[in-house]
Amino acid sequence: MARIIEGERRIIKMSVDDILNIVREYQTICQKSCCYEHTRELLAKADFYIPEDI
Repeated sequence: MARIIEGERRIIKMSVDDILNIVREYQTICQKSCCYEHTRELLAKADFYIPEDI
């Protein structure tokens, strides 16, 4: 679970599972990509969410 650390800037501390889930989503989205520009377009349309530890 992600944890937001308050300070001058908000920092999000993520667990290994959070990172691996983001990588997995990235790989799923980008497997249909043909080039760098297309990858950027696909990622710009995608929403990435990580659960926050409250």
